[in-house]
Amino acid sequence: MSIVLDIVASIGLWAAVLRIATPLIFGTLGALLCERAGVLNLGIEGIMTFGAMIGWLAVYQGADLWTGLLVAALSGAVFGLLHAALTVTLGLSQHVSGLGVTLFASSLSYYLFRLLVPLSGSPPTIEPFAPLSVPGLADLPFIGPVLSAQTPPTYLALLLALGLAYAIFRTPLGLAIRMTGENPHAAEAQGVDPMAVRYGAVIVGSALMAVGGAFLTLSAFNSFFPTMVQGRGWISIALVVFASWRPGRALFGALLFAFFDAFQLRLQTVVDGVPYQLFLMTPYILSIVALCVMARHARVPQALMQPYRRGER
Repeated sequence: MSIVLDIVASIGLWAAVLRIATPLIFGTLGALLCERAGVLNLGIEGIMTFGAMIGWLAVYQGADLWTGLLVAALSGAVFGLLHAALTVTLGLSQHVSGLGVTLFASSLSYYLFRLLVPLSGSPPTIEPFAPLSVPGLADLPFIGPVLSAQTPPTYLALLLALGLAYAIFRTPLGLAIRMTGENPHAAEAQGVDPMAVRYGAVIVGSALMAVGGAFLTLSAFNSFFPTMVQGRGWISIALVVFASWRPGRALFGALLFAFFDAFQLRLQTVVDGVPYQLFLMTPYILSIVALCVMARHARVPQALMQPYRRGER
């Protein structure tokens, strides 16, 4: 028990929690925005992979780090536009379109990486984001050292969660998004264009997903390899359900999963005789349990995955 308490009380654990949670925050908020407007985006895994690759490639070719994030966001927006065209305009299956986008974006990222980056014994690297120490904030007990170990994209993710929560529940645009996800015909009767809202939500949400992928190559690591996303996109989809489609809860869910992951990594170093695979399973098992508990009370947007056709009832 003392070992567990020592791990939980360590600054290193909580610094790792924020770092691990950052791509999940971007991905979960992006998926949440899409689903609030009524569109399921299963292209998230591929979009995050492509964002990780193209953001890194832009910096590798000479761009600065913030430009790399912007390039990743634009690439995600393009895939979001493709997904929206297939599902919103053509009314095709959101499941099939999303999986197609994932396969296309993942394959394209591998192809472009091999085409544009010379093969070598070790992956080429870049200089990633450095930790940002905010004056005054770094002097706070415990939380100061935790936040001082974070890079600028982590601060951006935290601010984005708060900003999206305010936008969805406190602004006319957020009301239009929620109305479109609940009853697009009622939204249309109030002068809202449901197709435009869905297009915008999917494009912006996909851009956020790609930024989450770019965080991995521009901040958490300094190189790209094809399997680095490792299912974070699918975890983000599950976290949206866990969060009941609320940004504040989405932030909590991402931090909770990150805590389980960071905790098991440290537990491996102090516990002997237990197969490491059991530790790797732990965050997923605990997340499934938490998801089952929270999903019982979740209220799904009523028009989620339902195609909208203007004039139909």
